[in-house]
Amino acid sequence: MPALRSLVLSGTLRLSLGPHPDRARPDAETLLLHFLEKNKAWLIAHLEEELSEGEARFYTALLERRYQGEPIQYITGAAEFYGLPFRVRPGVLIPRPETEHLVEKVIELAARFQPLRIADIGTGSGCIAVTLAHHLPHATITASDLSAAAIAIARENAALNQVSHRICFLEGDLLTPATGQQFEIIASNPPYVPTANRSSLSIEIRDHEPPFALFAGIDGLDIYRRLIPEAFACLSPGGFIALEIGYAQSSAIADLLEGFGFYSIEFVSDLQSIPRVAVAQLP
Repeated sequence: MPALRSLVLSGTLRLSLGPHPDRARPDAETLLLHFLEKNKAWLIAHLEEELSEGEARFYTALLERRYQGEPIQYITGAAEFYGLPFRVRPGVLIPRPETEHLVEKVIELAARFQPLRIADIGTGSGCIAVTLAHHLPHATITASDLSAAAIAIARENAALNQVSHRICFLEGDLLTPATGQQFEIIASNPPYVPTANRSSLSIEIRDHEPPFALFAGIDGLDIYRRLIPEAFACLSPGGFIALEIGYAQSSAIADLLEGFGFYSIEFVSDLQSIPRVAVAQLP
């Protein structure tokens, strides 16, 4: 029967031949720990422990999924965002560190309002809505998504993080299900990848994450063209829109925001100094 040490070594060797050899060892360990339901400290202390041949085959099957490019978060069903745990499955985007810049900006803006109503449009896994509910106990959160499957996962994550009572989930297109409501802040991480950029994406994104949550027309701006005027109509006076944006889209987004009547337009850059979040205010 194979020992855990040999399984980690063989798993590392297999993944070193895959699309991300730089992550071979940590990915091999993560998959083994997921299967065993143990932590890294336990593994270090039990490297000579043996698994049955059947257990080893199951672990090998997990490795093969990763070797083929499936995101490790989909294999384990788990991701972390802003220090909180989230469940993820195919059908929702995997939460990314870049989106934390959007959350940080919304938390900063939230200090201006009491009471505070926030809408998270295209909630996906619910990472934005759940994180905001966790950090802003005085806020009322509405989260919408066109996908019923995404809403179901977002509800799971709200329950996981004990904020279900703070979020109203609505199924529908953009702000349509919230017609008649007003918000102080509308936040969104919408699809923004130009369809022409599909071939440049990594295998994990291109072949595994939901295309309807990634792509938005030739220039990646299709959703912004619809969402920005809808947000203008649903914001309370002095309210803010906060949008995650793609690479080299800041100029076009600024034009759209200004063209639909927003002012005080600013951008928040990520750690690579790339404009990542657009923020604008309603008069």
